[in-house]
Amino acid sequence: MPCPQKLGIKLQPNRGELVVRLLVSPVSLAVVHTVQDRGGRMFAPTKIWRKWHIKTNLNQKRFAITSALAASSIPSLVLARGHRIEEIKEVPLVVGDGIESLTKTKTAVGLLKSVKAHRDVVKVSNSLYNEDHGVVKAFRNIPGVELVNVRHLNLLQLAPGGHLGRFIIWSQGAFSLLDELFGTYAKVASLKKDYSIINSKEIQQALRPAGEKHQKRPWTQKKNPLRNNGVKIRLNPYAKVLRRAEIIAAEKRKAGKIKKEKVQHKASTKTDRK
Repeated sequence: MPCPQKLGIKLQPNRGELVVRLLVSPVSLAVVHTVQDRGGRMFAPTKIWRKWHIKTNLNQKRFAITSALAASSIPSLVLARGHRIEEIKEVPLVVGDGIESLTKTKTAVGLLKSVKAHRDVVKVSNSLYNEDHGVVKAFRNIPGVELVNVRHLNLLQLAPGGHLGRFIIWSQGAFSLLDELFGTYAKVASLKKDYSIINSKEIQQALRPAGEKHQKRPWTQKKNPLRNNGVKIRLNPYAKVLRRAEIIAAEKRKAGKIKKEKVQHKASTKTDRK
C-alpha cells in the first residue's frame, strides 16, 4: 500500500478537517478542504409506540357509521368520490341473498358484470353480507373489493380517508338487518339495545340497589369569622369566654364601678452625656 506522504495526503485531526492535496502536475497544485461529518441525533425523537389515536365515545362512532351509510346512498356523493356507477340502476345496490353462497371467483366476477358494477372494480368497491356461505372466498381474489359483515361495520372501510360516498353492494339480508342494528324513526334498535356493559341486564342484576338520594346544596355561603360570632366560636371555642368578659367589663365601666386608670408619664430627665 503506498504511503500517504507519497500520495500528497496530509491528515490534520486537531483542526477538525481533512486536507487533501492532489498533485495534478509538477507545476500546479490543488488543495481541497473537506469538513469531517459530525455525529449526532435528534433531541427527544418521536417514538414509534406513541399513541396516535384519540378515544371516541361509542355513540359518536355509531353516528359516524350511520352518516357514512347514508352518504353511500346518495349518487352525487358516490360519483364525486370517483366511482363508476353510471350504468347501475339504483343506489344503494341490493342483490339477492344468493350472493352469500358464491364460492368461485369466476362466478363472483360474472355477478359484478351482470349488475354493471365490474367497471368500478378497477377503482374501489365494497360489499356487505349477512352470512358467510363462501362469499368471502369468492371475492377475496378480486382486487379492489372488500367484504365486511354488516354486524361489524368499520368506519375506515365505509369512509376511507374521511371521504364519504363509497360504493357498496348489499345483500338482501344485510340491508334488511340495518333496521335491527340502528333502529328507525318508529322503533329503537333491537340488536344494539343496551350495548353498554354497565347498562346490560346481567350487570344490573348483580349490582346492589341504589340508595336514597341526598340532595346537597349547590353552593355554601361563606361567612366571615371576624364578624360572625357563630363561625368564630366554631373555629375558636375560647372566643366565647373572651367575648363574655368584654361584655361584663363594659357593663361595669358603664355603671361606674371601674374607674379608668390614669397613666402617669414620668418626666423625662436630661442626663449629661459625656
